[in-house]
Amino acid sequence: MNNVLFKNIIRFIILMLIQVLVLNNMNLSGYLNPYIYILFILLLPANINRSFLLILAFGTGLTVDYFGNTLGLHAAACVVIAFMRPGTINLFFRNYEFNGNEEPGPSSIGYRGFLKYAISLMFIHQLILFYFEVFSFSNFFFTLSKVLLSTVLSIILIMIAVLLTGKRKKK
Repeated sequence: MNNVLFKNIIRFIILMLIQVLVLNNMNLSGYLNPYIYILFILLLPANINRSFLLILAFGTGLTVDYFGNTLGLHAAACVVIAFMRPGTINLFFRNYEFNGNEEPGPSSIGYRGFLKYAISLMFIHQLILFYFEVFSFSNFFFTLSKVLLSTVLSIILIMIAVLLTGKRKKK
């Protein structure tokens, strides 16, 4: 248990430092906004208490909001994906039984399964974040293009991070 807690604290700190010191300061033509900090929420243990998951997601989003001066947008998007995470795990991995503190990462569900899981939650996060940011449907397709491009870039960065730090699949 302490190993899982220590691992997640270190993961949170590293992802937050990358997000607030590097990725938040990148200007990629106004379309691309990569968010790698979502990986923290994605890799929390699959059997985590749902209330605790929502609190962690809120704290994670609030941390990014504080450093990015975004007034709760990230907190709202993170809470929504944390709320949808257990259902998404059940939808994609209905036949897989997670043990104890096992995380839904590539080492347990494979890279293809992790990619489906990450893309779906990342797309929802970006959709909520960008549409709450503009709070209008007047430029619907422009905002949708930002959502899609940012999702693709974020998933690429997340998969690079997972490939560099993860273990191979056990099976």
